[in-house]
Formats: sequence, C-alpha cells, structure tokens
Amino acid sequence: MAFSSSLAPFFAPSGTFGAHPAKRLRADAPGRFVASSSPPPDVVVTREQGKNARLIVALEKHNIHSLELPLIKHVEGPDTDRLSDVLRNDKFDWITITSPEAAAVFLKGWKAAGSPKVRVAVVGAGTASVFHEVSESGDQSLEVAFSPSKALGKVLASELPRSNENSCKVLYPASAKAGHEIQDGLSERGFDVTRLNTYTTVPVEDVEPLTLNLAISAPVVAVASPSALRVWLNLISKVDNWNNSIACIGETTASAAKKLGLKSIYYPTTPGLEGWVDSILEALRVHRTSKEVLLFPLRPQNVENGRSLVPDGGAAS
Repeated sequence: MAFSSSLAPFFAPSGTFGAHPAKRLRADAPGRFVASSSPPPDVVVTREQGKNARLIVALEKHNIHSLELPLIKHVEGPDTDRLSDVLRNDKFDWITITSPEAAAVFLKGWKAAGSPKVRVAVVGAGTASVFHEVSESGDQSLEVAFSPSKALGKVLASELPRSNENSCKVLYPASAKAGHEIQDGLSERGFDVTRLNTYTTVPVEDVEPLTLNLAISAPVVAVASPSALRVWLNLISKVDNWNNSIACIGETTASAAKKLGLKSIYYPTTPGLEGWVDSILEALRVHRTSKEVLLFPLRPQNVENGRSLVPDGGAAS
C-alpha cells in the first residue's frame, strides 16, 4: 500500500529541488550513455532505456529532477526460441507472468504460436498492463484471470488456484536470473511446472565518467530489480563511504538491497509507480532533514511505508 496518507506535502528546500526539466541521457553508442548539461540530479532512475519515462514524469509533478542512467538491458534467454513451440504443442492450466518484460516476451512467443487459448496469472498491475492491448482488442484467447493478494512471487505461488484435483500444469516464462521461489512453491503444492528462461539481463556496458559522478552525487538511486542493484554496486565499488539512499520498487528488490549490505533502503509494501514515487519522496525528505538539522543528524534507516524498520538505538534483525 502506498504511504502517501502518512506524508505531508513535499516542499523542496530552496536551491535544492527546484523545478527542472528531467535529466535525460543521449546514447553515443549501444550501452554507452553520456549526460547533457543540466542541474545536479535529485534522483537517479535506472531501468532499462525507454522504460523510465512514467517515473520521470511522476517525479516532475513533485519538482524532482531526475537523471536517467539505465543500468541493465534485456536480451534473449536460452529458451526464447522454444517458447512458441511449447505453446503450440502443449496445453497449460496457467501461464504465470511476474514482470512486464516477461509479459512482453511471452506475448511475442504467443503470437508466433498462433495465439492459442491461454489463462494467465500476473504479479502486479504493471505486468497486467502489458496485456491491456490484447484485452481491449476483444481477443478472448488470452485471459488474465488471476493476480495474488500481494504483488510478490511467493504469494502467487501460495495462492494460485488449482483448476482440478489431478495434475495442474503451469508454464513459467522467466528471467534466467530469477530465483526458484515460484516454481518450488507451486511444485510443493502439486503443480506440474515447466519453466522457460525466455530472457535475461546484462549490465549496461559503459557509463561516461561525468554521468557516473552526477549519479553518485544524487541523494537517491531508484532501482527496480536485484540485477540493477548489483550493477550499481559494481559501478560504485571504488567510491569510499557511499551511503546515499536506495528507493526500491518493492519488497523483493528491497530484500536484495539489504542482503547486499545497503543500509538506507526505502520501499512501498505494494509494488507500483505510486508507492515507488512515495518512497523516493520519503528518502529525499530524510536527506533534506539530515542536512538541515546539523546538530542531530539522522542515521540511515531502512524505511517501509515511511516508518523506520530499525528503531533508533536498535539493530536490524
């Protein structure tokens, strides 16, 4: 759930968060990004190229100045070419889709297979939105029929309905880097799961030094996947004492951030754009306060829905 109700209106301190056009990068060559001239950024947005626009626009409404720095890009996975054949030659009770990229890759393979009748379970509104075009076209061969009570893979695995008492077949098209939580959880419940690694992520190959310096100076880095987190940590591996904030799209990425040793972590309990924006605003508010109250600086804290997960004087469990 987004925590906007617990937040006062966001007011930018003078000279820090003024209204600026969003910082965007131009590509000199594939995988290489350089910065155009612009004021210092408040937040770095790190999704793959072409997928940061909605977040940038949402932040602009709060006078937040963004630097777009794609950290990863999606490429074909080892099972990409198998997807259409599997869909053409087998029938499944469910197709489980857990990310917008998995949805886009699945749709391509589904169309190549002749658009067979399928029933889809999705994790999150962003993933469901990829199927809107098919739904609005009136094509009834693809039905988005289930989403879990919470947009997490483990919740989907625990809540996905069984269509019969016997074997219930599930196709799970996934990133090659995705964990085994979903397939293991479904298998433990008696589902017959076929996993296809239809895509994977690779790091952006090079970042221009000026752009990286701008990114390092930003109070907040917004990330949407554990893969992006790992790329960011690799980029800043030679930077001493980087301790600015990470604003994660949801709990899965936030948990990865904690395991990777990051301390100042913000995320909404319900993944999605609105909650992500609120997390970024909260991180910026804490940063602003720590700069203003010099006699009692705030410690970096893990924050969920605007509340500290590590009480002052306590320790994270």
